[in-house]
Amino acid sequence: MIVFLGGGRITAALVAGLRLAKFEEPILVHDRNADKLQRLKKEYRVAIESDLRRAVKLARVLVVAVRPNAVRGLLQEIGEVKRSVTAISLAAGIPLSKLRGTLGPSVRWARAMPSPVCRSGHGLTALTFDRRFPRSARRDVMNLFEKVGSVLQIPESKFDAFTVTYSSSHGYHALATLAGAAEKLGLTRKVALTAAAHALADGIVAWREGGISLDALLSESATPGGIARAAMAAMDSSGYARSIARGLRAGMARARGNARLE
Repeated sequence: MIVFLGGGRITAALVAGLRLAKFEEPILVHDRNADKLQRLKKEYRVAIESDLRRAVKLARVLVVAVRPNAVRGLLQEIGEVKRSVTAISLAAGIPLSKLRGTLGPSVRWARAMPSPVCRSGHGLTALTFDRRFPRSARRDVMNLFEKVGSVLQIPESKFDAFTVTYSSSHGYHALATLAGAAEKLGLTRKVALTAAAHALADGIVAWREGGISLDALLSESATPGGIARAAMAAMDSSGYARSIARGLRAGMARARGNARLE
C-alpha cells in the first residue's frame, strides 16, 4: 500500500494525478486534521488513518509529505520500522544524510520533488536515491511518479537548484504579472489573461514540440525594429535577468536553511 504522511496540497495533487492515471494500488493518507482526511476520502476515494503508527504499519511505500520543519518530529514519533519499506521524502532541502537511518536499517530512502501540476498528469518530478537503494526498487519509485508526468533522476547535489527552477509558481507569477501590466494598458482582465497565457504557455509548447531551438524562436518572434524586440530590450535593461537570478538565489538559501533544521 502507498501511504502518504501528510494530507496537504502536494498529497492532494499526487493522489489526483494517480487517480487520473487509473492507478490501482490502494492509497492511504494519514493526517491529524480530520477535515483534510475527509475531503481526500470523498474526492479521491483514498483510505484514511488518523493514527500515525497504524498508518506506517500498512505501508509498502511511505511518502513523507509534511513541511520540512515537521520532518524530524514525525520520524522520531514513528521510531524504528522493523521491516523492509521504501520511504520517499518530499521535504524540500532535507538531505538524505539526515534521513538515512532515522527509521532503522530496514528502511531505504529516496527524495522526490514533484510539481503540483502532476494533478493533471503533466507534472515533472526529480528523484534521487540513497546509495544503498536497490535498482529494482528504484524502478518501482520511478514507475510511480511516471504515472503523473515526466521524471528526471538527478544527483542530490543538484536538487536545490532544480527545486527553485522547476516550480510552476514561475509560470503563475509570470502570467499574473504580464496580465496585470496588460490590464493597465486598457485590456479587460479576461482578454489580458488570454493574451498572457498564449504568450507564455503556447509559446513554450511550440518550443517543446516544434524541434526548433530557443534562440531561433526568440529571433523569429522579436524581429529587429519590431514591437516584441522593443519590449524585450526594455525588460532586459530594467533588470529582468537580475531579478530572476535574485529570486533563484533566495530559493536556494531557503532550501539550505531547511537542511539545517533540527
